[in-house]
Amino acid sequence: MVLSTTEENYLKAIFKLSLKGPENISTNNIAAETQTTAASVSDMLKRLSDKQLVAYEKYKGVQLTDTGRNIAIELIRSHRLWEVFLVDKLGYKWDEVHVIAEELEHIKTPDLISRLEVFLGYPTNDPHGDPIPDAEGNIHHHEPISLNELQVAEKGIVVRVGEQSVAFLQYLDRIKLHIGSRVDVLEVNSYDNSRLVRINSTESVFLSEKVSENLIVKRI
Repeated sequence: MVLSTTEENYLKAIFKLSLKGPENISTNNIAAETQTTAASVSDMLKRLSDKQLVAYEKYKGVQLTDTGRNIAIELIRSHRLWEVFLVDKLGYKWDEVHVIAEELEHIKTPDLISRLEVFLGYPTNDPHGDPIPDAEGNIHHHEPISLNELQVAEKGIVVRVGEQSVAFLQYLDRIKLHIGSRVDVLEVNSYDNSRLVRINSTESVFLSEKVSENLIVKRI
C-alpha cells in the first residue's frame, strides 16, 4: 500500500493520542496534535477510512485498524532508532534530532531498519526515553510517574521527558538534567507546586510544576 508522508504522519498522530485513553479519538484532538484544522482532519480520515487504516464515523471519533496501527508502530520504531543513531553515532544533541528523524522515518526499507537496530545494539529507548518498539511491534512503557508526584525526601531516576520541544530540552541541558539523572526532592512549594530538587547529588534547582509534569521518573 502506497501512502503519502502526510497520511503516515496522521496514523502516527492517532496512535500517539490512543495511548492516552481507550476511547475514540476526536477530530479536534487530532487537529491539535497535527496542528491543522478539524475540516482537514475530517477529509484525511475519510481517505484513511477508504484504505481501511482507520475506523471512522463522523461525530463519533476514530480508531486505528490493525493495519493502521502496525504502520504507525513501524514509523515510530524507525523514528526512534534513527534518533539513537543521530545522537550516539553522529554526535547530534537530543534537541536537534527530531526533525531529521521525521524525514528518515519514511524510508521504506525494512531491512535497513533491521540492520540499524543490530548496529546500535538493540536499544530499548530513544534519547528522550521513549520506548522503541521491537521488530514484532511490542512496546514496553515506563510506569507513568511524573516528578510532581514525588514528595519531600523521595527520590527518582529520570527515565523519559514528556515534552520534547527544543526550548525544553535546551533548558534541561542548562540545568544538567538528563535521562538517567537522579533527582532528590528537597522541598515542595504549596503555593505553586514547584519543587526544589537536587540533581545527581550535586546541584540544587527549583523546578516549576510544568517542568516537573514533563519529567517521567522511576522511584528509587
